[in-house]
Amino acid sequence: MKSFYPSIIALALTASWAAHAATPPDTLVIAQSIDDASSFDPAEGFELTSVQAFTNLYQRLVQSDPQNPTDLKPTLATSWQPGSDNRSLTFALRDGAKFASGNPVRPEDVIFSLGRVVKLNLDPSFIMTQLGWTKDNVDAQLKKVDATHVQISWTADVSPTYVLSLLAAPVSSIVDEKTAMANAKNNDFGNKWLAVHSAGSGPFQIRKYIPHEVVLLSANPTSPGGAPKLKNVLIKNVPEPATRRLLLEQGDVDIARNLGADQMAGLKGKPGVKPMAIPMASLYYMQFNIDANPALKNPALWEASRYLFDYKGIADDLLKGQFQVHQSFLPEGFLGALNDNPFSYDPEKAKAILKKAGLNNVSFKLSVSNQPPYLDIAQALQASFAKGGIKVELIPGLSSEIATSVKAHKYEATLNAWGADYFDPNTNAAAFAYNPEDGSKTLAWRSNWHIPELNKQTLAATAESDKAKRVELYQNMQREIQKNSPYVVGLQARNLIALRDNLKGYVQGINPDMVYYSQVTK
Repeated sequence: MKSFYPSIIALALTASWAAHAATPPDTLVIAQSIDDASSFDPAEGFELTSVQAFTNLYQRLVQSDPQNPTDLKPTLATSWQPGSDNRSLTFALRDGAKFASGNPVRPEDVIFSLGRVVKLNLDPSFIMTQLGWTKDNVDAQLKKVDATHVQISWTADVSPTYVLSLLAAPVSSIVDEKTAMANAKNNDFGNKWLAVHSAGSGPFQIRKYIPHEVVLLSANPTSPGGAPKLKNVLIKNVPEPATRRLLLEQGDVDIARNLGADQMAGLKGKPGVKPMAIPMASLYYMQFNIDANPALKNPALWEASRYLFDYKGIADDLLKGQFQVHQSFLPEGFLGALNDNPFSYDPEKAKAILKKAGLNNVSFKLSVSNQPPYLDIAQALQASFAKGGIKVELIPGLSSEIATSVKAHKYEATLNAWGADYFDPNTNAAAFAYNPEDGSKTLAWRSNWHIPELNKQTLAATAESDKAKRVELYQNMQREIQKNSPYVVGLQARNLIALRDNLKGYVQGINPDMVYYSQVTK
């Protein structure tokens, strides 16, 4: 068995595979770019490749149901009970649950895992510090009740319902304390070691990781969720989408990820492959800096702009199905998302709105990344706004430069994308509908848009435990922002992937972590 893994690695690293080479029957082979990966430690990894791996390597106390993501199901916990003050949750741990190492899952592992996130203070830690946790107080908020129960408390004014959503995020993955600390150096809680290894209870574990080349996952047959159907998952770094498509067509890989519209069009009707376009929690929108000039502060311009965004033309004709029209700040698939699209491209209506408001000869500069699809969309907007009498001057630049200028308020308008950080409506409400005047650089802050009433609604939604009432709050906020705000939300991205048609049981959801390999067969 030991010699099998080097042979799989050798296969993955072969520059040119033989045409129509069958993938091993017990191994799922995936072609994608993995150049973004910097760490497989759930307290640090925030890149697409890392996040896609976490659900397969680790488990959380609670996780989204793969078939119905807005419902949370017990995973390493079997049940939970809110405290009488609504500021704590007590979890009963799954009996007999073990990590891949064979170590039992204990309350101490839960305390260690959540505490190290805050103490390490790396990129995803902000998800947990929303609970009022700091490196100085987090130990007091995490308590072992007995050998099978752990209590989690918080100081922030948020409901247990919201806390459960945060505990379902990848950053809340439960790490094997004994294994991590056995490999710790310089008080890093095992961070450097976990960057390239795993210490979880998920259906797979990292067998081998060669940066920029390959990730090999091997089955964890003792996973509390059950043993996976296949023995291995091999993720090969293939930077070029066209090469990914070719490897899939030839049968050299089972899944090709992150394809472009051209590759998807080329696969249409091809025998043996199944193209899929999966909605992603990534929204493309235009926003105005309302202090940049008087016209940009006028709500009439915001309204007119909603009729000058050629939604269908961009989504269907320009971008060939890579996007779908979506006009609210919660992506389709999120709790409370509004999926109606009340606006359509109508230059004459836009002209009438501008005329009534006395806005003549309007022009603005649109800062945009020089990378596709941003610049492609911006060029289409330049043309569609011109038909409504508005002159748009494009200011293209490096993505980092555009981000810096927007955060410094040195822009008039920008076209950008916003992705969800965790699977709860607050992840977007806290960006689009919240400007607390405390220096938080939310999207509302970047627009210089002062919204005390929406601030109150955003906070009320995180404090609300009743699901129906939360939905109502978020839908009211979306309608208000849809109607009158310095944003024009226009598109939701789709994840374009393709599978060999003999694969069964593969599930991929709207959030990056919702990638499930355990039930795949072929």
